[in-house]
Amino acid sequence: MAKAKRPKKVVIKPKKKGQKKVTFNKGGLHRSTNTPEGQKIPRWKIEKALAGGFGPKAKKQANMAEGMLKKGRQTAAKKRSRTKKSKK
Repeated sequence: MAKAKRPKKVVIKPKKKGQKKVTFNKGGLHRSTNTPEGQKIPRWKIEKALAGGFGPKAKKQANMAEGMLKKGRQTAAKKRSRTKKSKK
């Protein structure tokens, strides 16, 4: 009998003094919303999860994805665009 694959734990270390480290399972929101890995989660599923339609755990996962993780991706994209402009 094959063992189920354990989700990979991701740890985000604090950048400033007084912040706590954040740990979460990679792909947790995909599993909670029944979206296949590798596919983008549709907006309506994220909104339903934020409203609590997939349960309290999915609500917390969606809240984190909307807030902290989305802000991190936006910051990274800004930094990438700055470096591309400076290379030209």
